[in-house]
Amino acid sequence: MSDTNTPIDRRQAERLVNTYSDLILRLSYTYLKSTADAQDICQTVFLKLLTNPRRFDSPEHEKAWIIRTTANACKDLLKSHWRRTTVTMDEAAPVPAPSVEEGSLLAAVQLLPPKYRAVIYLYYYEGYAAKEIARLLGENPATISTRLNRGRARLRTLLEQEELA
Repeated sequence: MSDTNTPIDRRQAERLVNTYSDLILRLSYTYLKSTADAQDICQTVFLKLLTNPRRFDSPEHEKAWIIRTTANACKDLLKSHWRRTTVTMDEAAPVPAPSVEEGSLLAAVQLLPPKYRAVIYLYYYEGYAAKEIARLLGENPATISTRLNRGRARLRTLLEQEELA
């Protein structure tokens, strides 16, 4: 195989897809046991081939490259941090969302406007610093500090009103 930068024309791309998509999908599925992930790998392999065209010595060489690239992409996905720290929607469905007890601090936080609720939650419940929250939300750190202060003030008011009731 020698690398070339000669772009693949539409006819060649269609030939590759028609010839190898079923192979890539089936091989990916054996690794990943997920149709959606197998489809993602299929796209990844074709994208890699189309954006960095190669010249193959023979059809067998082309097929071997497709298989090796597919297997490597599957292994990379299986090793990825994202894959190890997530579960499928089917597995997550039986896990109920945490209930919020009426009169609890979390219930009061839930009454805040979303912009204050998010920063209060991330700061106090998830333990993020204001600068980290700013980075996560794509906001200015000063904006997050202001929202934290205003959110605390509103929360204090809500809790005081609840005490009086």
